[in-house]
Parts: sequence; structure tokens; C-alpha cells
Amino acid sequence: MNLWHIITSSTPQLLAAGFKYTLPIAIVSFILGLVLALLTALARISQRGGLFNVVKWICSFYVWLFRSTPLLVQLFIVFFGLPYLKIKGFLPHGIQMNPVVAGILTFSLNTGAYCSETIRAAIESIPRGQWEAAATIGMTRRMALRRIIIPQALRVSLPPLANSFISLVKDTSLAASITIVEMFEVSQQITAENYQPLVMYTLVAVYYAIACTVLAWVQKYLERWTSRYVTKAN
Repeated sequence: MNLWHIITSSTPQLLAAGFKYTLPIAIVSFILGLVLALLTALARISQRGGLFNVVKWICSFYVWLFRSTPLLVQLFIVFFGLPYLKIKGFLPHGIQMNPVVAGILTFSLNTGAYCSETIRAAIESIPRGQWEAAATIGMTRRMALRRIIIPQALRVSLPPLANSFISLVKDTSLAASITIVEMFEVSQQITAENYQPLVMYTLVAVYYAIACTVLAWVQKYLERWTSRYVTKAN
């Protein structure tokens, strides 16, 4: 089969899968993961004691669990394993989810665990004097966090967070393992028809590389934009 014919006939299907599943799953998962990451990071740095220590422990356990186990295993547990979590009278059929929902849930939890450490480290990197200065002008800890600390921490954490999103785009290829017809799954289906695995897998790798390169350019722009006042001050 002609190489150019394979590329031109496969490209529309691959791009359609990318725009229908790969990018939407990555974007939605990353947004949900960021929200979860911020809440987890704030809980872990909180100075509250008492029963809130239980919340801190749960957050720490969550981060440890998802950072210590492979993403593929997590996908299998959520999609294939939870339906067997049957509780008589409460979950007689286990927890069954649509593949896309299961994928987004798993990617969100995994992203949240990694990004929470990034955000926590960024917040703790802000000099202690910033907190003290906010307190001297009558700000509560919550006000200082919202108006002073988090804006600075977001600038610091932008590069690693952007890297996490780029990694997530590539990791969506694992969604093929739970029957989501994203780009990699489409390339496998086409390979089963034309028997050209080297061509097809190279082609899908090129499209992933292009997408990640564009995202890297966006990352650089955002870094320059968020650091514009810092650069001028220096």
C-alpha cells in the first residue's frame, strides 16, 4: 500500500479522534485535577488542628496512593474493577461507569495528586515575610492567601503545571485500554486493517508531538506574560 495514501486516508480519522476525545478528555481532566489539587494543597498546609488533622491525613494518603501506583493500573481498577465492588442493598451491581467518565475520573485524580504537590511546594516557597507583612496591615490568613500568596505561587508553579498538562495529553493514549476510541485506539484499528504498524504508530506519534509542541509554545508565552512585571522590576 502506498505510504502517502496511508497517511492521507488515516489523518482525518486520527484528527477526528483527537479533537473528539484526546484533547477534551485532557482539558476536562486537567481542570478538574487542578481544582482538586488546589483544595488538597490548601488542606495540607492548613494550620488547623483537631479533627481537621483527619482531613490532612486523607489528603496525604490520596496523594501518596496516586503517585505510588501506575496510571494504567488506576484506569483498570476504576473501569474494570469497581463494577465488582458489590455491596448488598447499597451497590448490588457495583460501580459501573461510561468509559469516558471513568477515564476523566482517573486522569483527574491522578493529575490532582501530582499537581497538589506542585502547588503546595509553590505556596511554601513564598517567603514567610509575605505572610507577616499581610498580617501587619490587618489581613487574615485567608485574605493573605487569596490576595498575595496564591497569585505569586501560581506564577511559580506555572511551568511544572504546564508540563503536567502536556504529559496528560500524552497519557490519554492509555484510555485506549478501557475502550475509549481516542487517537491511539484509532491508529490500532487502522493498523488491523492495513497491517502497517510502523507507519501508523509513527504517524500517531507525530501528531502527539505536534500537539505537545504547540502546548509548549503556549507555555512559554504564559511564562513570559506572568513574569512581565517581575522582569521589569529586575
